[in-house]
Amino acid sequence: MKNSKRLIAAILAVTAVMSAAVSCSKKKDGNKKEKTTEAQTTTETAASSDEPDESLEIYWLSDYDLNPGEAEEKAVALSLFEDVYGGKVTYLPTTAEDKYNELASQINAGAAVDMFPYDASVFPDGVMRDQFDALDPYYEELGMNESGLWDEMSSVIDMFAYKGQHYVVPYSISDPFLLTYSRKLMQSEGIEDPRKLWQEGKWDWNAMKSMMEKFKANNPDAYRCGINGWYGQAAFASTGHRVVEFDGNGLKNNMYDPDIASAVSLTNDILLNGWYSTYWRDTFPTDLNTLFYASTDWTLPLSNAANPEADLMIVPFPKEPNADKNYISCNFDARMLVKNSDKGKAVATYIKCERLAASDEKMKKAAKEKATTVVKHQSGAYKSFITEEQYDALMEYTDLSKMTPVFDYGYGMGETMTGYGIYTNETRGVMYRLTDTEVGKDWEALKNTFSPVIDEQIAQYNK
Repeated sequence: MKNSKRLIAAILAVTAVMSAAVSCSKKKDGNKKEKTTEAQTTTETAASSDEPDESLEIYWLSDYDLNPGEAEEKAVALSLFEDVYGGKVTYLPTTAEDKYNELASQINAGAAVDMFPYDASVFPDGVMRDQFDALDPYYEELGMNESGLWDEMSSVIDMFAYKGQHYVVPYSISDPFLLTYSRKLMQSEGIEDPRKLWQEGKWDWNAMKSMMEKFKANNPDAYRCGINGWYGQAAFASTGHRVVEFDGNGLKNNMYDPDIASAVSLTNDILLNGWYSTYWRDTFPTDLNTLFYASTDWTLPLSNAANPEADLMIVPFPKEPNADKNYISCNFDARMLVKNSDKGKAVATYIKCERLAASDEKMKKAAKEKATTVVKHQSGAYKSFITEEQYDALMEYTDLSKMTPVFDYGYGMGETMTGYGIYTNETRGVMYRLTDTEVGKDWEALKNTFSPVIDEQIAQYNK
């Protein structure tokens, strides 16, 4: 009961801080001090006066710190962990390149390390190499029995179950692969709005290809492209099928699946029809010679700033025409319990705080207000922004009642499968070569070349 009261108070306090921060950014400096002081007072009232509980001190090995830097806001989850439960996160710095080597060294040395960031390499590689412990013994601390808290995530969590145990427990999904487009351009070209088609259940590969074809045909003498950016991974995911499947116990080579062949055929069609631009861009093109810009949602604020009059909108990569659902490629947000840690309850409690931060309606409202705040340079020019309409669309595309996330287990199987090599097609891992959209592919040759490699890699895990 004590923690429940603290939790409610802390959520209200953090929401007040977030709202005050947004409000301050919109007002003159003279008002800033007063508002911030009010929010800080609210936080102090909500916070526990107890000293941090040593049993809830987590040693976090990562290439980034969960604790805020100077002039940075404290993350909601960390605020809840500290203020409600008396927890503490101690940072053990490493680099992105060396973090798995450091993890192995720490485990072998019996050092105090408890929590590790999730990325694709965690599963199956890290889990099957016994670098992590299952979270099932700590379901009470996770809040799994609390009504409604984890319901929408249950199918995603089960996607990572290994031999009946749950090592990866995603608390949310993020960074969906999307297509950015200009509604102003679509209207001027006499092309239907893709978002409207998505809302009507008509947004599929055929609709997208028809749009690209029409865009090129409308002005055949001009330099025009149907799509730019990285979309191969999204194309494969839109089938709902994977190159490497997993049945909960072992991995399976799925290279002979006709739906995987269809995804390769799609990328080939787009390339061979001259619809794909290989020119690398960071934002939606300002010259409006490209219909779709493919990336995750992190490019949208900058694309808006570069194209403030283009009326940009986002839409998921279209579904494969015969797919039973709308599938999406995205990231999974999770924290891992390190092997042999004696802080399983603490790590589970922290993960619960992440879930609360991601799911509480007050938190989501405050997050929207913060995300849709316009940021400008001193000159008055836009630096970045997201409109409310775009934000609402993004929330739909990460709504698990409307979209089904796909994780191809091939992305978690080490350098041979996912390595970048020396950044050339020939030296990259299997998954990147399969999804490369800049090179035409012969499907039979791909199967003959890569299927034996995949079998060899799978054999290392299915022991």
